[in-house]
Amino acid sequence: MRHNAATRFRAFSLRFPVSTLGVTQMRFRMLVGGIVGLVVVGSVSAADLAISSPWVRGTVPAQKATGAFMTLSSKAGVRIVGASSPAAGVTELHSMVVENGVMKMRPIESLAVPAGGSVELKPGGYHVMLMQLKGPVTEGSTVPITLMVEGADKKIEAVSVDAPAQSLSATGAVMKHEGMHMSH
Repeated sequence: MRHNAATRFRAFSLRFPVSTLGVTQMRFRMLVGGIVGLVVVGSVSAADLAISSPWVRGTVPAQKATGAFMTLSSKAGVRIVGASSPAAGVTELHSMVVENGVMKMRPIESLAVPAGGSVELKPGGYHVMLMQLKGPVTEGSTVPITLMVEGADKKIEAVSVDAPAQSLSATGAVMKHEGMHMSH
């Protein structure tokens, strides 16, 4: 059997589920996942999750928050139960809702990606909120984001994606960047 970086990462991922790792080991695994993600174009096996068109809205120098957007899909169905990024002090999953004609942003505990379906994280809807930014997010830079993905087996895996920063006025309508494809 021919082994490539994607199958080696999958084997590593299956041998060391996040729930059994210490903090140092988890950071190491996330680093390995990020390196493999940079080396392998197209797909990396880590969880039953496909991520496409990731992007982050750029910021002005004093801005302390921004949003990350992408499309998530799954063959068997998963839940996103958390997110993190070294670019932000706080990273949360958020939704936008209209109450009495006023759009309000709310943190959510998890986001279901249905079996055979997809969920679009977009401005004015679901998104990953990056708060307490550690510096400006400039157009053309890349923001690493880790999504915590709970599969049907209730195991949680860390899935990393590098989201390119777009202009402050970006809406996502013209974003054509492809992210990483994760499948089990």
